[in-house]
Amino acid sequence: MSRWIPKVLAMLALNAIVLVGQAQASVVIAGTRVIFSGANREVSVKLDNDGKTPALVQTWIDTGDAKAAPGSIKVPFVLTPSMFRLDPGKGQTVRMVYTGEPLPADRESLFWLNVLEIPPKVQDSDEANKIQLAFRTRIKVMYRPAGLPGNAGEAHSQLKWEIVHRDGAKGYELAVSNPGPYVVNLGSIELDVAGHKYEIDPKFIPAKDSAYFPVPGLSAAPANGATVTYSSIDDWGLINPATPVKVTSSDTPH
Repeated sequence: MSRWIPKVLAMLALNAIVLVGQAQASVVIAGTRVIFSGANREVSVKLDNDGKTPALVQTWIDTGDAKAAPGSIKVPFVLTPSMFRLDPGKGQTVRMVYTGEPLPADRESLFWLNVLEIPPKVQDSDEANKIQLAFRTRIKVMYRPAGLPGNAGEAHSQLKWEIVHRDGAKGYELAVSNPGPYVVNLGSIELDVAGHKYEIDPKFIPAKDSAYFPVPGLSAAPANGATVTYSSIDDWGLINPATPVKVTSSDTPH
């Protein structure tokens, strides 16, 4: 980042995801994810204030730790502007510039864009007792090197699923490996073991890596295998149709 964030903003950044009643953020990001092509030096992200009051907006990028203090994070990107006022009904384009520091050339690298919205100070005494909330929105940034083989839209079809029991883990887990160079974002996961269905919180699978999902209530590896039905999310935030596949079982992951 190009400058340090005042302490008060850093504290807000760590505690700004708030869900209270019908409260919602006024500053919205155009899109649900950012695909940064390695063929480009920068991309633009559009922010809009759909609310009725101005907001102070702070933006930064992290490497996956949502609790990390923004001023301590080192990433190969610069955001311009990183702090600005956004009036109601107005928009602001934020430039994300790649600084050129080396990143893996054989796979996507995953980062996160943070947008912190801080409301203006209440001036009217009649409003003084109302709660004001700072909101943080956080979306994925996939840095995609030029020339990667295959197709990002078909990456989900390469996933390999297995029920495993790892040392130190509590119970059995659903393991998924992603041999391809693209990050796979999952929209839903349902494991079917002999007619018993387990809904699993979907996450993402890093490129050329694996992820593990606990399966509460599963006390033994299924003798006759199982089936997992999952959907994935593409570059535009659209959900691909759910795909059923067979799941293998073992005591240790491959």
